[in-house]
Amino acid sequence: MSQTALNLSAIAIFIMTMSVLLAPLLHFSTAFPALATFAILGLATLDSFTFQGQGSNVFLDWIAGFSPAHRERIIHHEAGHFLVAHQLEIPISGYTLTAWEAIKQKQPGQGGVSFDDAELTSQLQKGQITAQMLDRYCTVWMAGIAAETIVYNNSEGGADDRNKLAGVLKGLGFSEATFDHKQRFCALQAKTLLEENWQAYQALVEAMRQRVPVQECIEIIDVVLRQDCE
Repeated sequence: MSQTALNLSAIAIFIMTMSVLLAPLLHFSTAFPALATFAILGLATLDSFTFQGQGSNVFLDWIAGFSPAHRERIIHHEAGHFLVAHQLEIPISGYTLTAWEAIKQKQPGQGGVSFDDAELTSQLQKGQITAQMLDRYCTVWMAGIAAETIVYNNSEGGADDRNKLAGVLKGLGFSEATFDHKQRFCALQAKTLLEENWQAYQALVEAMRQRVPVQECIEIIDVVLRQDCE
């Protein structure tokens, strides 16, 4: 079962437990909370196995969306991926900031930046990826975490990014002992790129907040970078 479905199940169990404890005090039957909880658990299971957890993603993302702070974190996180990918010359094909947008663009998760990664996929399939290519993509994957850490002094997102990095390293035969080292190294590389291009990053955050198309976001970055060089 997906992590989001597990989270939804945990919420449902918590609600049922609290309802049972409070029922005698509030004088209501526990039957309705129990039925509702079992219905939620059933839907979570169905969603996990039939829709790969996308329904749970949309539901949890919709709840979290009532928090402006949550939305801001997502924007800053994804802007980190976007800027670092652009600086490392990895073509960007799109971005999403909500689970619903991700579904419409046939992407997993609650949002993300998508790349034209045909060259990476080809090299991975052959098992002959160059060290330079691996470092570029690893740095991009860790850039969201780096951006959150700079802005908020911590990172709440990035689990999918870490899993993607670990999956690629494992597939290439790297030992698990190297995973943490690679994550820290690439996160530091991403942090350096973000700090060196901070004005462009802030302009990108504002552009993504306004849902500016990819090509216009790239043009905004380039304009700010040219101004910084003058």
